[in-house]
This record gives sequence, C-alpha cells and structure tokens, in this order.
Amino acid sequence: MVDLKEKAISLLAVATVSFGADGQTTLFTVPAGKRCVIRSALVVAAADAGATTMSIGQVGALTDFVAAQTLSNLDAQYDSVWIQPVPNSTPAKVKSYPAGTVIQADVGAHAGSAGNQVYLFGVLY
Repeated sequence: MVDLKEKAISLLAVATVSFGADGQTTLFTVPAGKRCVIRSALVVAAADAGATTMSIGQVGALTDFVAAQTLSNLDAQYDSVWIQPVPNSTPAKVKSYPAGTVIQADVGAHAGSAGNQVYLFGVLY
C-alpha cells in the first residue's frame, strides 16, 4: 500500500531571499533516494520589492520551474504572491528533479530589501 501522506503536496522548505542584491539563494536540495516535483512557491515580502525579478529552478538552469517574474505588486511588508506555472488549454509541464538536485531562487534586477521569505511546496516520491 502506498503511504499517501508521504506523497502529499507539502511545504518542502522556507528560505530567506534578499531582493536587495542580484544573486542566487538555495531553497531546497532533493534528498538522497527521492525525486521532487515543485508545485508552487509563496513569496512574502519584507518590504516594497520594487521592480525585482525572480526565477526558480535547478542550479545551472535557474528558470526551469518558472522564468523571471516581476514582483512589483509586492509593494508593502507582508504582501504575498504565489509563483507557479499556470496552465491554459495545454497543461504546463513541470520538472521531476532527482536526488541531490539543488533548487535555487535567482534574483535579478533587484530593487527591494533583504528578509523576504520563500515557502517552497511540492511532492517528494
């Protein structure tokens, strides 16, 4: 019998990401013996993000989960956005990451502050 609780979408990690400088922040590393499919990320702003852009994906690709998203609608502390591929008539394909894969957030065109929280959700199997 399959343990459905283990296979459920869950919170994989919480990471603090600075929007005050361009660069990468590790969000999660897939554990040994597992694969991971990311469902979404919740970003909670520490302050106005300005025109900061952020993508999420594996090291070396950095955009294979979501391409750069402009976070200008995060204009006050505690504002939040969900980041995820949004399917239209054709379902959006998502990656299945093998054990050892490091998932990172890549901040570009920084215009915000430090202390932003990224909550990463997905399934380990």
